[in-house]
Amino acid sequence: MSIHDLPAVNATLNALSAIFLSLGFFFIKRGQKIAHRNCMISAFGTSVIFLGCYLTYHIWLAVVLHQGPTRFLNPAWFRPIYLTILITHTILAAAIVPLIWMTLNRAWKQNFEAHKKIARWTWPLWMYVSVTGVVIYLLLYQIFPQR
Repeated sequence: MSIHDLPAVNATLNALSAIFLSLGFFFIKRGQKIAHRNCMISAFGTSVIFLGCYLTYHIWLAVVLHQGPTRFLNPAWFRPIYLTILITHTILAAAIVPLIWMTLNRAWKQNFEAHKKIARWTWPLWMYVSVTGVVIYLLLYQIFPQR
């Protein structure tokens, strides 16, 4: 494995996070609190590993290879769509970090009413970030490879 494999690893971690989030939602709707908790901790864990891999990849590109991130240039007609997805993903990825922390902290403290109130916002935003992370990878490296 090389540093250039990390985008695929990152997409996989985002997909796993989305799967764990979906399962967590499924389990809590059925009252299966332990399974819900385990899935949400797993989603958090995969997201933390993703962040480490993402930062490693981009720092390596910048510091060691003296490159910027891959830019989406072609096809030009799709670039505005890609940038819309990327910008919303990036903004929400930054915003979701404190929301995830607050949501997990409230569950940890067994303040479940407050946990539910914030989870109604955290879950869909976290899901959006996880899914669009996979979409960005597919667009940038698989569907419209940028070389």
